[in-house]
Amino acid sequence: MINFEELEKYRENNRIEAKKSVGGLPKSIWETYSAFANTMGGIILLGVEEAKDHSLHALDLPDPDRLIREFWNIVNNPQKASVNILSDRHVQKHIIDEKTVISIEIPRAQRSDRPVYIDGNPLSGSYRRNGEGDYRCSKEEVQSMLRDAAVRTQDMKVMEDMPLDVLDKDSVRRYRLRMKNFRPGHVWEELDDDAFLYKIGAVARDKENLFHPTAAGLLMFGFEYEIVKEYPAYFLDYQENMDPSTRWTDRIVSSSGDWSGNLYDFYFRVYNKITQDIKTPFRLEGGDRIDDTPVHQALREALANALINSDYYGHGGVVVKKSSDEITITNPGNFRIDVEDAKSGGISDPRNAALIKMFNLINIGERAGSGVPNIYMVWDRLGFPAPEIREYFNPERITLTLKLSADKKPPIKIADKTKKPPIKTADKLEAITKYLTDNPSAKASELSDLLGISARRTREILKKLIDDGIVSVEGGNRNRVYRLRR
Repeated sequence: MINFEELEKYRENNRIEAKKSVGGLPKSIWETYSAFANTMGGIILLGVEEAKDHSLHALDLPDPDRLIREFWNIVNNPQKASVNILSDRHVQKHIIDEKTVISIEIPRAQRSDRPVYIDGNPLSGSYRRNGEGDYRCSKEEVQSMLRDAAVRTQDMKVMEDMPLDVLDKDSVRRYRLRMKNFRPGHVWEELDDDAFLYKIGAVARDKENLFHPTAAGLLMFGFEYEIVKEYPAYFLDYQENMDPSTRWTDRIVSSSGDWSGNLYDFYFRVYNKITQDIKTPFRLEGGDRIDDTPVHQALREALANALINSDYYGHGGVVVKKSSDEITITNPGNFRIDVEDAKSGGISDPRNAALIKMFNLINIGERAGSGVPNIYMVWDRLGFPAPEIREYFNPERITLTLKLSADKKPPIKIADKTKKPPIKTADKLEAITKYLTDNPSAKASELSDLLGISARRTREILKKLIDDGIVSVEGGNRNRVYRLRR
């Protein structure tokens, strides 16, 4: 994450924290330990101070070995830290200009370990990182992490106080017809509704052998006014703005009262809206016209992923926005796996496993963690800007932005060459380093926009950072990305 030979080029941010520590192990280190573990991970530097210009400089720790022993003793004490997520390789000594400093690299904790808290109380001892500082988590954030830590996914909960008539029979009927079309002759086809819903995980039996909806069944087929009894913050919202002169040209909300308001009906209403302008080449298969393209498939994955992985106890609801040149999909909750693992695929840890099964039975969604990589692959083949995934905290939300034009570039400029003086080379180096600290990777075109300079000049600066061992490069041609060297 850091090239210690170029320490002065780094700045404190949401993944780097410097502490002088010359008088001993600072008490605030444990708040930062919790914050990094519960957010995106990061690195704590002991024996490092921040100068007035915000650059980092090494001090000389008088007894670094004692500090390391003290750190290990405390982090392994369950009365201080709820869990030790570190191994020996995460704590290292470094010599900088004959001065000894210590780095403590803290990974993002596995969901089963979150919240990582201190002083024995998750409600008062759980922290997260925001910008350059640590903040104490709200009760809602702690509860969200505790829900995600459970072995059983949220949607397996049985709604024992709800009868089956909270489910919309018309939604169930449409679901069964769709499943029959995709899986003709399926062994469940002749079952009555109650038995069918039991098989797909939408209902379950209580101790008296009576049927009740599961959380998945309630979300998938329930009436909105019944769903909000369990999920008070539940809200589904589609906003279409194809005309800048109006607030929106079309809108669908789950609380309107003129439709069920459940996930199943929302999915198809919104999918039809976001794909209606996509060109479909004439293609026959078995005598039938196939109106489908890789873009359709990618959009199905994107929409289904948001619905399947939402934390419906969280705030903000699922919001889908469509304009003439982009689609954004935002859902409550954060990633249960590392964002880069989600992009590379092969790892799946869904928040709502029963919902995945229901969508899979009607040929929507992927079980093997290939949905997100497929979206990136399709957009790359089309020459569109790479999809952008952003994870936010307080409140927890994930936003996926899909540009629909190869001519558009993400608006991330921090400089305007026509209005401001040129940025000095040292400042450009610092800007790139900070951007790659805050973001897992970036393409040269993104960094060119960031700095407001030509692509050629950006590559020259990147070459210097690569030669200095600060940045690494991966991939080739349009897939080439740059990362901070770890």
